[in-house]
Amino acid sequence: MKNQVVTDQAPSPAGAYSQGIVTGNLIFVAGQGPIDPSGGGIVGETIEEQTASTLDNIRGVLEAAGSNMAEVVKATVHLADLADFRAFDRVYAQYFPEPRPVRTTVGSGLIGIKVEIDVIAVRQTGTKDDPGDASR
Repeated sequence: MKNQVVTDQAPSPAGAYSQGIVTGNLIFVAGQGPIDPSGGGIVGETIEEQTASTLDNIRGVLEAAGSNMAEVVKATVHLADLADFRAFDRVYAQYFPEPRPVRTTVGSGLIGIKVEIDVIAVRQTGTKDDPGDASR
């Protein structure tokens, strides 16, 4: 069984996909970029600003699904310019406590943004904070 995650704390999908899917105790968060959830515009000009905005959007989907950044186990990162890696990594490290998730980082032909990230996280079920179907 899978449940769609819907939240206004991350941008609405720009195509035929879900913000996130919960299946069992796993949460799959669609690739997020530095897009303002309320206005749809790109947030930030630097890789640092865009990374923070992107990770804030991921946090929004995870929280709507009953999880948080500490429960992320895998991240896939697309950078428009791999020369931005060190600056990106400094911001990224602030969002994830130890042990940090495993990660793959690749250079990609992103259009208009510097970074896109998708994650897989664990969701604790059966707690008083269990949101049920994960739709909000």
